[in-house]
Amino acid sequence: IPCLRSPRNPEQKIIKRVIALEGDIVKTIGYKKKYVKVPHGHIWVEGDHHGHSFDSNAFGPVSLGLLHARATHILWPPHRWQKLQPVLPPERKPLHREQE
Repeated sequence: IPCLRSPRNPEQKIIKRVIALEGDIVKTIGYKKKYVKVPHGHIWVEGDHHGHSFDSNAFGPVSLGLLHARATHILWPPHRWQKLQPVLPPERKPLHREQE
């Protein structure tokens, strides 16, 4: 789960789930286009709260250059301590993945 600089405010860091990689076609949720082919050098990221998350559905594909770190655990608040699992919700899998 990447930690990246916000495309709208590079001083702000956001943590989102990678939904699609470059070349993938993803069905968006409220973005200006219903389907997007992720361009070269970009990823599609989404938060876990669909419709209430500042993510690619708001700002589009994210440049790989904005990747900053990788989140591995939730530490705060203590009742939520856990290791993050790289799970992609089945309904958010890319519609098409380019063959490598």
